[in-house]
Amino acid sequence: MSTSTPYPRVPRLSFREFTPADIPAVHDYASDAEVTRWSTWGPNTLDQTAAFVEGASRAQGEPDRSAYSLAAVLDGRPIGSVAVWTTDPHDRNGELGYTFHRAHWGQGYATEAVGRLLSLGFETLRLERISATCHPGNAGSIRVLEKSGFTLEGRLRSHRLVRGVRRDSLLFSILRNGHPGPVQPISE
Repeated sequence: MSTSTPYPRVPRLSFREFTPADIPAVHDYASDAEVTRWSTWGPNTLDQTAAFVEGASRAQGEPDRSAYSLAAVLDGRPIGSVAVWTTDPHDRNGELGYTFHRAHWGQGYATEAVGRLLSLGFETLRLERISATCHPGNAGSIRVLEKSGFTLEGRLRSHRLVRGVRRDSLLFSILRNGHPGPVQPISE
């Protein structure tokens, strides 16, 4: 029996399920207005952060799990949240997203995380297409998605209502056969 975790390490990060003990570390970045500037949520109150962590923890035991929301961990401490989920089980489409503490921006952690999310989405969730959206002004996220092999599909006009204001989003996607890493079907 293997002793490895179900979320293997990428070059510098490891990934694991959230626990209630993570609330302070998650709140450290989820309450930061600069971190949440481009997101559709936040800055979080402590209650909102606790609800997020508790919701992610509850999903761990779901049979036929269709979503993974994980802590991105560096040196034993969560520095970000990453997620991949199924949006359409019939067509095998999904989405992914990520948020990192601002002290860890520009160091390649998001790109490493997206690579792992793609493997989790294509291998475990058996998705054929994974998309991601971001605000047109979020240059860092655009770079991450492009470096990860995503293709810009277009601009979704007035796509989100964020803090009372309509805003556009850029839509990116990658297909299973466009994923640069090996993707092996999961045997039944």
